[in-house]
Order: sequence, then structure tokens, then C-alpha cells
Amino acid sequence: EVQLVESGGGLVQPGGSLRLSCVASGFTFSRYFMSWVRQAPGKGLEWVSSINNSGDSTNYADSVKGRFTISRDNAKNTLYLQMTSLKPEDTAVYYCAPTPSGQGTQVTVSS
Repeated sequence: EVQLVESGGGLVQPGGSLRLSCVASGFTFSRYFMSWVRQAPGKGLEWVSSINNSGDSTNYADSVKGRFTISRDNAKNTLYLQMTSLKPEDTAVYYCAPTPSGQGTQVTVSS
């Protein structure tokens, strides 16, 4: 059974910092790209950041670039998100998730 346990959230003042953690189990963590996504109150899911399986390639949403840092420790099956210079618009529930790493295939539904 896949389990992802996020922690590290809390109340922080604008400009403050937090470090989120996500402990994964039930799958081979080191084989998967991983991402952080967030959901603000009353809004849909927003992708925040992704990291490749070895941890040497990262991507960020423009809204967090330069303020957030994603990292991972494959020996501990743990994903991290260091958040600095926090803004009120960063208020959300943050989730971690394994991420597809293939090129995918386009599906278009049209008449």
C-alpha cells in the first residue's frame, strides 16, 4: 500500500520559513520523480515543484521560484520542501506525490 505522510506545516508570519517533509512507503521511492502540489482554500490543485529520481534536476512554478527548494533523501524515502519568504498567497494544503516521468501521450477528445 502506497503511503505518503506530509508534515512540517504550521502558522508562520509573512516572510517566514517552513520546511515540509514527506515520508513515502509502499513503493520504491528512489525510482520515482516526486512533486509537491498545493490546494488553496476553495481552489483547485496547483503544481509547485518536481524533482527527478536522483535529485539532481528540479523544476518550480513561477510563483515559488527563488523562494522554495525541493530536495530528497532516497536513503530515508523522504521528500522535502524548504519554503522561504513566505507570502499570504502560499496559504494552502501541501501534498507530495509520485510523478509521471515519461513523455506521456496526448489525448484529444473532439467531434
